[in-house]
Amino acid sequence: MTSSPDVLIVGAGLAGLCCARELQAQGVSFQIIEASDGIGGRVRTDAVDGFLLDRGFQVLLTAYPEAKRTLDYDRLELKAFLPGALSWYAGRMNRLVDPWRTPGAWKETFGSEFGSLLDKLRIARLRRRLQKTSIEKIFARPDRSTKEALLAEGFSNEMIHRFFRPFLGGILLDGDLKSSSRMFEFVFKMLSEGDTALPAKGMGTIAGQLAEKFPVHALRLNTRVEALHENELELAGGETLRARAIVIAAEGPSAAHLVGEVEPASRSVTCFYFAADEPPIGEPMLVLNGDGAGPVNNFAVISNVAPGYAPAGKHLVSTTVLGTHQLTDAQLGGFIIAQMKNWFGKVASGWRFLKSYRIGHAQPQQYPGALEPPQRPVRIRPGVYVCGDHRDNASIHGAMSSGRRAAEAVISDLQR
Repeated sequence: MTSSPDVLIVGAGLAGLCCARELQAQGVSFQIIEASDGIGGRVRTDAVDGFLLDRGFQVLLTAYPEAKRTLDYDRLELKAFLPGALSWYAGRMNRLVDPWRTPGAWKETFGSEFGSLLDKLRIARLRRRLQKTSIEKIFARPDRSTKEALLAEGFSNEMIHRFFRPFLGGILLDGDLKSSSRMFEFVFKMLSEGDTALPAKGMGTIAGQLAEKFPVHALRLNTRVEALHENELELAGGETLRARAIVIAAEGPSAAHLVGEVEPASRSVTCFYFAADEPPIGEPMLVLNGDGAGPVNNFAVISNVAPGYAPAGKHLVSTTVLGTHQLTDAQLGGFIIAQMKNWFGKVASGWRFLKSYRIGHAQPQQYPGALEPPQRPVRIRPGVYVCGDHRDNASIHGAMSSGRRAAEAVISDLQR
């Protein structure tokens, strides 16, 4: 690696790493400048007391085209959730499984009181339509709110409240279902065409795989970029770096600050992790707050899905609260445990708090119109480019795809 690379990339999240991989494949030298002490951005995993804690509840949808194109799923040792969900309402857990991917589940599905028969038939119709529709066509469809789209599909208010609100709310971080219907349809298509999975050793191993073949000097950590001037970066402390091209691969607000754009609105989320001696549920399933009472939107026993997230004989519990809150960890944690005791009984009293993550910018806010066009330009001006989920859509696919697009734009311009 030379001291003056062709390209400087600001940010070692998934977008920046995918940009770097594409540049490397084409023989273009690069260096990534990262403010934190590690790679992955929002997709990182911490080791705490023998547990693996992703920075907020996250999953990989294996049907994402860019992930399939880029990642080696076998080496990630993906562990899948059981297709479907449990939803707490009417004082009990209600189970709805995906009968297309759960052998022998058709009778249970249509006999379940979770949703009416018409709601289940509408899910089947929606699933069939989206599987036949390309991603490009989904993002070209007329846009409206997710709730408006669900009502137009004919789903009952009860089904929307008990299932879609907490389920999609946990993915889009939008409990009011005001987000773009294009994003909802894209996510639902991905859910129906692949697994919802976790790498055996944490979501952070995705970033590790992306960066594993980078040259030794390609990553410069603990280095904050303060400003961008033409084709020059000013670092904290006054040092300056120049390159033929600069790619800003930071999250939306930071990227906007550097390139002089209006800061995009953000979706925030809070995640609390607990250690448990016994799992409160026995299945690798997502649990939803179907009645809407209490702070927790969705819940999972992560170690039921990927046992390596917890030490032997222990279990890892993840609870997700939409938004960030002014309450202390002790205060919010107390409300969470109270809700979990209502769901699971006294067993929740023995859970040991491990760590909380309050993520102010977890996703860019994408209301109807935000995905028009579906892929926003990555070239800001000659020699300056930007990538991230705020340039495509709020997903791992969007982040990875935008990184590749930025690299392709850089390569094209450097070859002129």
